[in-house]
Amino acid sequence: MAGISYYTEEGLQNLKDELQHLKTKGRSDMSKQIAEARDKGDLSENAEYDAAKDAQGMMEMRIAQLEALLGNARVMKDENVDLSKVSILSTVKIKNMKNGMEVKYTLVSEKEADLKSGKISYESPIGKGLMNKKIGEVAEVIAPAGKMEFKVLDITLE
Repeated sequence: MAGISYYTEEGLQNLKDELQHLKTKGRSDMSKQIAEARDKGDLSENAEYDAAKDAQGMMEMRIAQLEALLGNARVMKDENVDLSKVSILSTVKIKNMKNGMEVKYTLVSEKEADLKSGKISYESPIGKGLMNKKIGEVAEVIAPAGKMEFKVLDITLE
């Protein structure tokens, strides 16, 4: 059983939209593909039919996965974010103590993480290290690149 996951309202809606699409259009399109492949003759030597059945299995697995995720999903609202410490949905400005580089990250769920847009998972090594730190505190993070230290400069909602 999966634990509770926290999402932004947008992230949760994206999961709901994907599930709805798969259950309606996805299943309908898959049925058509299987029917077309079945009409092409001998099923024992029909690679197209086998591929369509495999794709159907993968789609049904994704539907089950999304249903499980949504069953344990909770929306984090901005007004529930405690800005006295780093938490889910907070945007934290940090300074790499080794090279002095400053970056901003917003902590989100694993499914919403997108490094290009500055969103990292609160379950990632850096996310875990930053959780519950206050402004001025230094987080020690064990990452694949080795031990890193980040000083928390600011915590906001963005």
